[in-house]
Amino acid sequence: MGTTKSEEQIDFRRNRQFWIMCFSTGLFFSSFNMIIPELPSYLESMGGAEYKGLIISLFTLTAMLSRPISGKLTDQIGRIPVMIFGATVALITSAFYPFLHTVTGFLFLRLVHGMSTGFKPTATSAYAADLVTPKQRGMAMGVLGVFTSSGMALGPTIGPVISELYGLDIMFYSSSALAFLSIALLVGMKETLENPKRMSAGMFRLKVKDFFEPNVLPAAWSFLLSVFPFGVILTIIPDYSDYLGISNRGTFFSIFVGSSILVRLLSGRASDRFGRIPVIILSTLTLAVAMVMIAYADSKNLLYAAAVVFGLSSGMSSPTFFAWTIDLSRPEFRGRAMSTLFISLELGIGIGALSSGWIYANDPGNFKITFLIAALSALGSTAFLIIHQLKAKKNPDQN
Repeated sequence: MGTTKSEEQIDFRRNRQFWIMCFSTGLFFSSFNMIIPELPSYLESMGGAEYKGLIISLFTLTAMLSRPISGKLTDQIGRIPVMIFGATVALITSAFYPFLHTVTGFLFLRLVHGMSTGFKPTATSAYAADLVTPKQRGMAMGVLGVFTSSGMALGPTIGPVISELYGLDIMFYSSSALAFLSIALLVGMKETLENPKRMSAGMFRLKVKDFFEPNVLPAAWSFLLSVFPFGVILTIIPDYSDYLGISNRGTFFSIFVGSSILVRLLSGRASDRFGRIPVIILSTLTLAVAMVMIAYADSKNLLYAAAVVFGLSSGMSSPTFFAWTIDLSRPEFRGRAMSTLFISLELGIGIGALSSGWIYANDPGNFKITFLIAALSALGSTAFLIIHQLKAKKNPDQN
């Protein structure tokens, strides 16, 4: 098993590799997020309106299934090759959307496209963890989160604009181009895994232990419950925006991501100082409030206000969950640990997307109940964390 190069753990703010990785990450997230607002109507135009819930759930399914492999490869062949492979899948898949005009072909591409996020973010998180000192984990994950959020905000904002001005095909090609730029930045970066192995067929034979890292399960379970609402958001908000007369389906996403950027750095530093769990509890309570606000929003402004609150919750939770996972993980299994957290991410988003598609069923009368169920999931995460915190008082190392 390889080990990480601990000597690379200097102040991340002075580490060139960290910043290159961040810019690559921003481009990658912008790539696959820019097409999301247009996908529901695109699928509907092909006669697949009843399959809207599969747009996100199929994507997350493949991402989740590929996590154990990506985590194992990250710990054995290195972080950089896995990041490049993930971005390459995004490049190729985005370029193929214009050529498949059937519901079956589209859904197949969503399955393949999901593999990109099954690989790149896993290796990216492990790479970032290798470069960062324990005292700066929260802040560093916050900085990485800013780039991630910036990509998530830029993508859904420019995607619909490109589609309106130049057509869907150009939007898909633009998504592919951003993935290419993400790869270009990765070429030549220094590997942080010492003595990486050459890839072999045996690495693809998985054992039970390769599927999850037991040490990080508390973070993974609470994360799953807290990202369920995000799957609901991704699936339902485009139609909700149409219902409220919002012309750009990406506006909500841009607002919430912009809001999350404002608090990521502060929440990361707060978790370094006060602990991970208190910050996450606050974020899940804020998330529940946001879901209730969305459920009762009957105008553009109310929905935009809810987007701000949702963004504040996301900005608090994401970097803190990642920092907590790194705290709990063993360095030699860091890829597996990040894979475990991402599996919970895909499960939560996928279940949220699929169930919300069924509950909503293209009936505007079901908007309210769909988001109220998402609020209950957020409160479930809060309850889990409080119980874990009470148990952890007997063992401070769990914090």
